[in-house]
Amino acid sequence: MLKKIVLIFIITIFSLPVWAFGREDKSAVSIYEKINPAIVTVDSQLSDGLSCGTGCIIDKSGIILTSAHVIDIGKTVVVTMNNGQNYTAKVLKHLGENKDIALLKIETNQNLKTVKLGNSEKIKVGEKVLAIGNPFGFSGTLTQGIISRIDYAKNRIQTDAAINPGSSGGPLLNTKGEIIGINQAIYNPDNNISNIGIGFATPINLVKEYLKENEEI
Repeated sequence: MLKKIVLIFIITIFSLPVWAFGREDKSAVSIYEKINPAIVTVDSQLSDGLSCGTGCIIDKSGIILTSAHVIDIGKTVVVTMNNGQNYTAKVLKHLGENKDIALLKIETNQNLKTVKLGNSEKIKVGEKVLAIGNPFGFSGTLTQGIISRIDYAKNRIQTDAAINPGSSGGPLLNTKGEIIGINQAIYNPDNNISNIGIGFATPINLVKEYLKENEEI
């Protein structure tokens, strides 16, 4: 009888981590499948080359949120949808420097999927986050990590979720699938020789304030 109890206890202990991981993994999968159709690739033709980044569809009319430094002062901005279709985008608003926000508009008859904006004031250090982007041209890439630090002075969210060149403008998501930040930059002291694991995002509440100020868009 004692041996049976011990055996059951051992089986239960070893089963718990598998069950917990499986539930967490399923959550990441479901969030990705729901959000990825609303994530686009943004390519901006600059005078000295091509700037590549990511964008989020925030309105069914074709309005896309991205980072200002992705489009810079590009001559032509091309948006590639999740299904591979390309559209030339119009730049509606461009707010650089610290806020690093830009709004694009495409004309399409597609039934567009959109993202939900969360509340960055409620985030906590240690909270799990997901990032979707277009790093080095690999569109639809999902990475995950935690919120490592919140820089209130500079209005930046620091995360160890992998954010690489091409991911700028993409969403930083909480476990509800809500956008809490727009991925902006990485700490890159050695020109991509190593993965430092320090990325930054613009808090989504700054974006929401900006959108509220420009409700005519």
